[in-house]
Amino acid sequence: MARDALSAEDEKAARADLDAALDAGNAVLSSGGAALDAVQAAVHVLEESPRFNAGKGAVFNAEGGHELDASIMEGHTRRAGAVAGVTTVRSPIALARAVMEHSPHVMLAGAGAEAFADTRPEVERVPNQWFDTDKRRRQLDAAQRKAQARTDVGDEPGRYFGTVGAVALDRHGHIAAATSTGGMTNKKWGRVGDAPIIGAGTWADDRCGVSGTGWGEFYIRNAVAHDICARVAYRGDLLADAAQEVVNTIVPAAGGDGGAIALDRDGNIAMPFNSGTMFRAWIRPDGSRGVAIFED
Repeated sequence: MARDALSAEDEKAARADLDAALDAGNAVLSSGGAALDAVQAAVHVLEESPRFNAGKGAVFNAEGGHELDASIMEGHTRRAGAVAGVTTVRSPIALARAVMEHSPHVMLAGAGAEAFADTRPEVERVPNQWFDTDKRRRQLDAAQRKAQARTDVGDEPGRYFGTVGAVALDRHGHIAAATSTGGMTNKKWGRVGDAPIIGAGTWADDRCGVSGTGWGEFYIRNAVAHDICARVAYRGDLLADAAQEVVNTIVPAAGGDGGAIALDRDGNIAMPFNSGTMFRAWIRPDGSRGVAIFED
């Protein structure tokens, strides 16, 4: 978004949410906890905020409802869990974690994911209308008016922003990554993007972790999250070089856009994006931290 499209009040609130997410994740890590717990804690904070396209702030689909996606992965074990198209789960990242730990599967979708949630009393449920916000309703109305005025009603950039994610490195040298989203405004036919797809929107191994945000179709086609870490593992690329090439060369060349957050086992951080803005934040073991929104 342009700088003048973000009010001082909204910017302050978003920065506060990002700081709260950092605090939640860092509280886990500083007490000796696992990276997996840290990324879930950080993402949950952002799912509870109406300012991001995940959880409470999820966008509307074409029918005026909400379908939420999430995934989580632990690098050193390659355990992973994901859900797509859930409608009554307050914290989709919690359900993704439950799929990983309490089912024989990696990914559950739609009614099946909801049925699995019925078996997990720790997974909080809410009516679908709980996710409604006035801001997202206005975005849906604008998207539908625009679609009615066009003959080409295919997907376009600008309808998916706000996906949330976290990557963490714990004191044991283990990496985890997690991603959660409401998807694309005015999406149809049960559309699912990259966020719940292991290797596309989320990836973690023993060297590297990535969570992506962007035009999901292109992140799926280019296996963006995995490609970044594969370049680190197989070619020995520096994390920053790998992330930069995939996000800012491979994805745009294919017609997409977006960004990613990435972390390697040496604590190096990369946060490339080509979307003008990307709300992002980081904290290091010594407590030094930062929050940024625009390119500078």
